[in-house]
Amino acid sequence: MSPPTLHSFPPLIAPGAQILILGNMPGVASLAAQQYYAFGRNAFWRITGELFGFDPTGPYDARVAALTGAGVAVWDVLRSCRRIGSLDAAVEPDSMVANDFGALFTAHPTIAKVYFNGSAAQTNYRRLVRVEHAPAFTRLPSTSPAHTMRFEDKLAAWREVTGQPPVS
Repeated sequence: MSPPTLHSFPPLIAPGAQILILGNMPGVASLAAQQYYAFGRNAFWRITGELFGFDPTGPYDARVAALTGAGVAVWDVLRSCRRIGSLDAAVEPDSMVANDFGALFTAHPTIAKVYFNGSAAQTNYRRLVRVEHAPAFTRLPSTSPAHTMRFEDKLAAWREVTGQPPVS
């Protein structure tokens, strides 16, 4: 039996966004909740709450408003794919369809920097996406608990998003 075809969400974005954070594809908990980074052990909201000064445990709409209000957009590289479970390694490579980044960058020309939330997002973006004018890109450690790294080390690496120096 073939894995189900999964579909990602529209971007979380507001006019004037300057930063775009790209995941690969929402996990099972996120798809069920219809919310980005809904899995409780994923450090995304904890990290971004720390960086942008909002309550990472607050209501989803409040977290989204705080992040987009800070000029940060969130999306995924993949529009659809087939996968069982949540792991990026479980995605069937021939099933991957990328989101339309050309249209996103045209509609939001203020995006100056893109950060990949982990290596799968970066790898699949480079493999699948062709745009004429793209912002600069940086890969950050994945906020997923599957990426075993101390929270403090992830947070230190993610400080680059705000231009804050790493805290020793």
